[in-house]
Amino acid sequence: MLTLPKQLQKVVPPIRQWEGPKTAELLRSPGKFGLGQVPANLVPDSTTNVVCGFCSTGCGLNVHLKDGQAVSLTPSTQYPVNMGMACPKGWEALTPLEASDRATTPMIRRKRGGDLEAVDWDEAMIQFCEKLKMVQEAHGPESVAFLSTGQIVTEEMAFLGALTKFGMGILHGDGNTRQCMATAVAAYKQSFGFDAPPYTYQDFEESDTIVLVGSNLCIAHPIMWQRIERNQHNPEIIVIDPRKTETAVAATQHYPIAPKSDLVFFYGLANVLISKGWVDDSYIAEHTNDFDAFREHISKFTPEMVSKESGISEEQLLHLAKTIHQGKRVSFWWTMGVNQGHEGTRTAQALINLALMTGNIGRPGTGANSITGQCNAMGSRLFSNTTNLLGGHDFANPQHRQKVADILEIDESCIPTQASWAYDQIIDGIFEGKIKALWVIATNGAHSWIHQDRFKQAMEKLDFLVVQDMYSMTETVAHADLLLPAAAWAEKDGVFINSERRIGPVKKVAIAPGQALSDFNIFRLVARYWGCDDMFRRWTNPENAFKLMASLSEGQPCDFSGINDYRMIDDCGGIQWPCPPDEVEGLENDNERRLFSDGKFFHPDQKAKFLFSEPTPVAEPTDDEFPFVLLTGRGSSAQWHTETRTKKSEVLRKLHPAEIYVEINPKDAQRLKIEPNSKIVVKSRRAEVEVTASVTPSVYPGQLFMPMHYAKMNKLTMGSFDPYSRQPSYKFCAVNVCL
Repeated sequence: MLTLPKQLQKVVPPIRQWEGPKTAELLRSPGKFGLGQVPANLVPDSTTNVVCGFCSTGCGLNVHLKDGQAVSLTPSTQYPVNMGMACPKGWEALTPLEASDRATTPMIRRKRGGDLEAVDWDEAMIQFCEKLKMVQEAHGPESVAFLSTGQIVTEEMAFLGALTKFGMGILHGDGNTRQCMATAVAAYKQSFGFDAPPYTYQDFEESDTIVLVGSNLCIAHPIMWQRIERNQHNPEIIVIDPRKTETAVAATQHYPIAPKSDLVFFYGLANVLISKGWVDDSYIAEHTNDFDAFREHISKFTPEMVSKESGISEEQLLHLAKTIHQGKRVSFWWTMGVNQGHEGTRTAQALINLALMTGNIGRPGTGANSITGQCNAMGSRLFSNTTNLLGGHDFANPQHRQKVADILEIDESCIPTQASWAYDQIIDGIFEGKIKALWVIATNGAHSWIHQDRFKQAMEKLDFLVVQDMYSMTETVAHADLLLPAAAWAEKDGVFINSERRIGPVKKVAIAPGQALSDFNIFRLVARYWGCDDMFRRWTNPENAFKLMASLSEGQPCDFSGINDYRMIDDCGGIQWPCPPDEVEGLENDNERRLFSDGKFFHPDQKAKFLFSEPTPVAEPTDDEFPFVLLTGRGSSAQWHTETRTKKSEVLRKLHPAEIYVEINPKDAQRLKIEPNSKIVVKSRRAEVEVTASVTPSVYPGQLFMPMHYAKMNKLTMGSFDPYSRQPSYKFCAVNVCL
């Protein structure tokens, strides 16, 4: 058994002998934990700007207050992200706060199979600490893990990561951003030297050639699509996607490549560009490494081979290459169709390579641009303390550990010297008996994780499961031994960081129901009851935590140490990182900034790397028993991920089919005698699901499409993972259909 770290050996005597103030007293103390307080610093009947809490676009919303609380909202015309536009989710952003199943008090399940019973915060914290410490003492500190989110404010992410890893001795913790953005993180780190999406949304309006890969922008990020519609350059809009999505229909060119032929296709495209001399030799020589090896590697990806693998003709491939060559400002954009693949990191890097070799990076309207998923996935990538040490630092780097320790005024020996297991490895660790207790914060893995039934089986194997959520009836709460009620977006303060690296404000404009607390204040309580609150004495409120984060970022590529406080963020309409002190003066004239305009990247030699490898087959190819490929993705701009929040809105429910459905090509439907809107069964090697048939040419023969919002969908998906990012491959599994 592992020895407990020293911070766990110095806790207060048995927790039930706690002699400090009772939690209930703490909650009633003005200025302490904020339960039931009217939002501070807001005029009772006024309007204030906040960033939307749904997707990564990060739209600005004007929240209208009456008697100090939110009563309605409208999209902000002044915020540089959306400029007066909002999608259906944005208009309904306040509705989920009023749901009848809000978690309003801590609840505990005293025996397996029993019901959750309401308890006060004192008992909840005592049970939390006693159970987790018992597990650690019996099985070692690494036997407790956490799974977090991209949907809480950055200050809360940072606090959680610091509390668990520095104060509680927990090594393994990951976020649900592993499901959406891990591939982009790995690709950028390896290619550029840091996780650095280089673009600004203004690039949508400056490009003359826009290449969208695995991205149904019209549905997944409608405000970004509206930014494209503002483009005055009559751009070529190229969609590379197996489905004829809404975005593909609106595009000028659509290339319906065979599912998971992406890497071969882009290597072949690069080969055509090189063979035609349509590359920027001077940019390659001055700003990149390993191009010669890349050129040799892709030489075997001939047009004939690529056509056979991808289903795209040689003539089409040449036309695409010529379009890119003729473009003066070409931007490459990707999202989950690339990230959620078994070789997603190398596919993302194939797009990065195309941008580098054509010199389309660092200039307006260019870039190799990953579009983020969750509202604060970028904040999670930098500050969750999971894949990297706070502020994009490296757990394995002694200088980085010492810097973090000095800024936070803690002992450097408290900081782990290695990164955590990834999400899938934590789940495997539960099955292997290495993880015995789990703390889940603001995520619903029993709905969203790949091969869903296996995740649920893992939850039942745990000795103790804590779920911290704003709702009391999610699929994951159904397995919980302890439920901690959390405040929601707009019921707390902090910042989100959106896809274009813009730090934007989240404000407390509503009061959380019952005994619910902000995640930040729940973490403060945990620190106090665990006995490590002195380590976090400076984490008194979110704004103080933000100032610590700004200090941690200093000297990093994401440096925003020039941002002094929340008011500065508000006044500027959000601020993109980097923003060191010497760049603050220019914000008034330049609040749309992109990276790499100087051609300098974040590797020691300041050059980007061409990275590549041999394509690998999918883990589960089709066969006679399972002849269809199941594709998954977003089905409606009115729904969000697992529908945990959006299904609370009657308006949004009306904009999306209530029952799960599958799209099937008319030829396949005719062959199998499937009528439109009939009930059919989709079956994989893991489960079978009854669905409604939607007969449509938007999917090609041999393929099916099912929206991810419905819980049943992830019963079918297979647990296959990219080797570099550990991101699940949601976009391909073999299935069959029957009547």
